[in-house]
Amino acid sequence: MIRLERRPEASQAMSYASPLIAIVLMLIGGLLLFTLLGKNPVEGFRVFFINPIRDLYGVSELLLKATPLMLCATGLAVGFRANVWNIGAEGQLIVGAIAASAVALYFYESEGVHILVLMVIAGAIGGMLWAAIPALLKTRFNTNEILVSLMLVYVAQLLVSWLVHGPMMDPDGFNFPQSRLFEESALLPILIEGTRLNLAFSFGVAALLVGYVFMYRSFAGFQMQVAGYAKDAASYAGFSTKRMIWIGLMSGGAMAGLAGMSEVAGPMGQITEHVSNNYGFAAIIGCISVANRRNNTWRCRHRYPTCSRACC
Repeated sequence: MIRLERRPEASQAMSYASPLIAIVLMLIGGLLLFTLLGKNPVEGFRVFFINPIRDLYGVSELLLKATPLMLCATGLAVGFRANVWNIGAEGQLIVGAIAASAVALYFYESEGVHILVLMVIAGAIGGMLWAAIPALLKTRFNTNEILVSLMLVYVAQLLVSWLVHGPMMDPDGFNFPQSRLFEESALLPILIEGTRLNLAFSFGVAALLVGYVFMYRSFAGFQMQVAGYAKDAASYAGFSTKRMIWIGLMSGGAMAGLAGMSEVAGPMGQITEHVSNNYGFAAIIGCISVANRRNNTWRCRHRYPTCSRACC
């Protein structure tokens, strides 16, 4: 007889081995699928995994696509650590892109580095304001932040569609649902000549570093972890649950809004109703494993569900 039993504590080895196992299973599954379709699996793997990184341009495109994912995932991971489930990063990205585009169009035909600075600020604030809606409803009326943030995605999509069909439409664009192409002063500088990789990649790397320091080296980050791992312990220690909710949602909104700004001021150079390629949803997958990793310090919670600070 085979019997499944719950582990007394999370396996540290499996937390690192699981992604590797998933990769191996994916390769095996792809091999079988290509074989059953009568295709050469080696050629398929070459197209999917080798061609994108065989030259500098391919690598730069890979990093360009990774940039909004890095930004969104970092912001979401902060909230996820405290079990604040922001599922609306897609909508916050769109609103951030709208706010940044509004700055670019307002200063159309103007010069100066202040335009990009204002676009960065506007993008982050736009995402934060959109995330503030579920934060306010959660803290005041105890609504479900998952549903509220998710439903706001569709509101944001309708909002950007209305804008590019109306107030933000290019007057010389033959009624295509898109804004004017931004001026050079409203575009992010290119990092590598001959590619599209821009300064937003540096934002992504900086966000990862700041996110790591916040979550693992700051007292506020420690509070977020306590709230996520042992809610009773957080309450006993006097940590504000409402504050954790606001920090979690605001950080996700700010990073998603910055990701939206990086798209309109980067590879797109304008705003359209298809401003996002579902980066906000894809980033959720990327950061859940980070948010759910258990530190050895918290293993005591399996034995003492209501542990206090002394236990930890």
